[in-house]
Amino acid sequence: MHCRLHRFQLTKAVPLAISRGTTAAVEHLRVEIEHDGITGLGETGGLDTGHRHYDTAAIATELEALLPRLEPLAPEPMQALEPLLAALSPPARCGLDLALHDWWGKRLGQPLHRLWGLDPGACVATSVTLGLGEPAAVLARLERWWAQLPATRIKLKLGSPDGLDHDRRLLEAVAAAIERRRQSTGAPCELQVDANGGWDLAAARAMVQPLQRAGVVLLEQPLAPLTDPHRDRAGFAALKPQCPVPVVADESCWDLGDLLRLAAVVDGINIKLLKCGGLAEALLMARTARRLGLGVMLGCYSDGSLLNGAAAQVLPLVRWPDLDSHLNLVDDPFSGLELLGDRLVPPGAPGLGIGLRDGELDGGRGERC
Repeated sequence: MHCRLHRFQLTKAVPLAISRGTTAAVEHLRVEIEHDGITGLGETGGLDTGHRHYDTAAIATELEALLPRLEPLAPEPMQALEPLLAALSPPARCGLDLALHDWWGKRLGQPLHRLWGLDPGACVATSVTLGLGEPAAVLARLERWWAQLPATRIKLKLGSPDGLDHDRRLLEAVAAAIERRRQSTGAPCELQVDANGGWDLAAARAMVQPLQRAGVVLLEQPLAPLTDPHRDRAGFAALKPQCPVPVVADESCWDLGDLLRLAAVVDGINIKLLKCGGLAEALLMARTARRLGLGVMLGCYSDGSLLNGAAAQVLPLVRWPDLDSHLNLVDDPFSGLELLGDRLVPPGAPGLGIGLRDGELDGGRGERC
């Protein structure tokens, strides 16, 4: 098979601030695998969870080192390639995993969700994200979302470096705006909170009552993720009995092993393709979480429509979709991810169902092995 890497920029219409900093633009990689006249596409890029960091340049170096070893091989059966992919970092593995799944679906002429027997009619509304900031600015961002789509699920970032007083003011302001929206439109609207690990255990406990008063339906990653898995789990175990709001692990949950480690001390997990290494692990995690009675969130970083379209193939298994990053881009090079109101649906075209916009086919810098 022939393999290429292309570097491209993704620029946010509105920069996103979380507890660890602000992101306005990122560099990502497009992975192409060509075999028998079929081209599979994948997307990947760097990420930082506070305790683990992967740089896009380093990911590119990993992939460039592996691509020559793939040249004499075929994209199927994918199982035969697992030893090569297993040696990669999760985001590098994700780029190849997506391209291989896209190629496979195109070869069979079917979207992945159909090959997996999933029901697109089971998909529910995605949340949209409000970053940290002064309440007036955050409320303006909320109004901008409501001008763009119905947005019946709002996810508010907390864990501000300015402390709990700022978090409480911001929470109260957004909750009040959502209540006004409910009363004026009659439409349902729920509030989720993501602290991105910005609180310690005492702060998380102190925020439980304000979260309840605000009607928050889930609390994502309240505690900082820890490299020691036992200490990391102990934090959730200490918080859960005192927190009636469902707790979802994100930065602490990377793969199936983390899911099993945390299953008894959380109410749900957030699967992200760059964290877990692609669709093979994501599908396994989603099915396992549901079997264990955990809610599944499906999230993103500063991702384009190719990564989010790949994630969308798993949406029928997801309780809390959170795939809104591509809706906040001014230069997304991909197309094919449909939005019905505020509900994303898995693309119906073969493979991932995502293509390049006109004029983007040769965009970026490419290397061929």
